[in-house]
Amino acid sequence: MEKPHQNFLVTGCAGFIANRVASFLLGDGHTVVGVDNLNDYYDVSLKQHRLEKLLADDNFTFYTEDLEDQESLNKIFDTHAFDAVINLAARAGVRYSMDNPVVYMTTNAMANLYLLEAMQRRGIKKYVLASTSSLYAGQKIPFTETLAVNTPISPYAASKKAAEVMAYAHHFLYEIDVSVVRYFTVYGPAGRPDMSIFRFIKWIDAGTPIELFGDGSQSRDFTYVDDIARGTIAATRPVGYEIINLGGGNRPVTLNTIIEKLEGLLGKKANIVNKPSHKADIKSTWADITKAEKLLGWRPTVSLDDGLAHCVEWHKKNLPWSAGIKLP
Repeated sequence: MEKPHQNFLVTGCAGFIANRVASFLLGDGHTVVGVDNLNDYYDVSLKQHRLEKLLADDNFTFYTEDLEDQESLNKIFDTHAFDAVINLAARAGVRYSMDNPVVYMTTNAMANLYLLEAMQRRGIKKYVLASTSSLYAGQKIPFTETLAVNTPISPYAASKKAAEVMAYAHHFLYEIDVSVVRYFTVYGPAGRPDMSIFRFIKWIDAGTPIELFGDGSQSRDFTYVDDIARGTIAATRPVGYEIINLGGGNRPVTLNTIIEKLEGLLGKKANIVNKPSHKADIKSTWADITKAEKLLGWRPTVSLDDGLAHCVEWHKKNLPWSAGIKLP
């Protein structure tokens, strides 16, 4: 059965996950309006690389705007009629949020509020908000959505919690249908250069020492970006207000194991330099994805080995440019 055509606003569309979401939506024949301020948190050439394919599609319209600029944001909403808003724009990263907590709060919480207000004034009823597994710090694994996450241990996690509860307020007051999707360690080709897999590939291939915080025994529930993107799109269906984990759902994998797998794919040995672990780092993450399977009919399909191979292939295909991407 053919899916009905819809109009989507996708924020952060030059970013890693949002770019794949927009690409899949366009591939399904939908219209996408993308917004991204192209900030220099990491190498802008990577964001432009991701945008190239989207810009070639006639059903894609792009605005280089900041969501914190309410006047510009309202002009976009006045120009286009949206069936749903998918808010994937964010300042990400636990450690970096301690360097500049203000920008994390304004981007992740206030911009979220501006979007919700623009929606309620125009009667737009579907909102998808990207959130994070970082909220589960200190909880028992595997993490379920029913766990209390009222004690965030980083400004990043706190800003995401603020966004979640503001979205609930708008659901309660204005009947906006909200899907909060909590992502678990997303990786893939053209990924974020502040994430471990991107950095490990770059460093191992160049023969540069790997900076490894801790002893490498910390583990993550790695989730391939295409799986995350499809789960995010599945979350555009009506749910009321729900928080939904999107993660690999398998036993977490240690960073040491990831390094070993990448050594095999690159045919090179890593030179590891261990550094002290950070107070705000989570020792392990593991998603219970039962709810995503039940509500969205979603589960991940890309194995870790295949996903890592795709990452290495992208890196090699885009040399020498990919080797020169600046790390935050």
